[in-house]
Amino acid sequence: MARTVLYLHSSSGLYGADLQLLALVSGLDGSRYRPLVVLPDGELAALLDGAGVETVRHPLAVLRRSLASGRGLPSAAAGLARDRRALARLPGPVALVHSNTSIVLAGPAAARRFHAPYVQHVREIYAGIGGEAARLAWPMLRRRLERADALLCVSAAAAAQFRARAAVVHSGFRPIEPRPRAEARSALGLDGAGFVVAVVGRISDWKGQDVLARALAEPELAATAATGLVVGDAAPGQEEHLAALAGLRDRLGLGDRLRLLGHRSDVETVYGAADAVAVPSTHPDALPNVAIEAALAGVPVVASAIGGLPEIVADGATGLLVPPGDPGALARALRSLADDPALGRRLAEASSAETRGRFGVRRMVDEVQACYDRLLP
Repeated sequence: MARTVLYLHSSSGLYGADLQLLALVSGLDGSRYRPLVVLPDGELAALLDGAGVETVRHPLAVLRRSLASGRGLPSAAAGLARDRRALARLPGPVALVHSNTSIVLAGPAAARRFHAPYVQHVREIYAGIGGEAARLAWPMLRRRLERADALLCVSAAAAAQFRARAAVVHSGFRPIEPRPRAEARSALGLDGAGFVVAVVGRISDWKGQDVLARALAEPELAATAATGLVVGDAAPGQEEHLAALAGLRDRLGLGDRLRLLGHRSDVETVYGAADAVAVPSTHPDALPNVAIEAALAGVPVVASAIGGLPEIVADGATGLLVPPGDPGALARALRSLADDPALGRRLAEASSAETRGRFGVRRMVDEVQACYDRLLP
């Protein structure tokens, strides 16, 4: 009989960790494991329903930066109390509990509730987030995460945060067929546009959308009238980052050269329209999905040499790496692709071939299930 795995997830959007959860639970061997997912209501929950996955709608308490200063402690405590009540109502038995991101707080309590092994997935890098208070709080958080029965990290960079026992399980992706260039550009209102670079992901203060804006204003890209596409929206409660980016665009006089497209589910259109994808993170990102997606779609990648990105992009072989937070370096790297389309094609072809072998969905699901098998003999 299939054993129930309880998944705890913090959001119901269609971003990196959300799509990885969908790929994982959809790929499980149904004769061995049955997924039960607790998450907020939203797009991901609807997709899980459509895939026949049992879901429970409940917004779980999550780790936020305000907790490091103590300001968010009362609301976190109240959220955890709500979580315990909600989880207590779940039907048993539950054989294993799996938190899909490390910001979910209820995982250990859920594992104790069901007397089940606990798997903690880590898709985040915490160094440098939140200032001095967060730095002082990190050892306590690390000990909490390390108490899991299995600690799965999406990259070696994420695993390096921990002292022992962390296993690297790279995220899994399916091939992406980009929309034909002319058709994609027409759909995005880019008819006649020259060089186009896209940034895809949540708008935040560390994903680097502002670095792309400043790069577009650098002489190298200004001379080519290059267009930047920002695809994604801000997380709920963080809409100030979108307003700040729009204000920066206006101050730099970029106009339509920086287009804020919001969230789009048709990534094949974005990748079809783009000559390059930039991943200009200013804080270490554990394993940015967009760098892998772009490679699978055959689009050259220019990325910050930080976090897990060097595990995806080999500078000069499968993409280009630049120092984080350096608009001039980003502009020069993008200009090299604009001036030499053959270089972009060579990098994209090499990256696509290499990525297909390393980041497949089946490999990821098999590695996670092997972890479950070890914990549930």
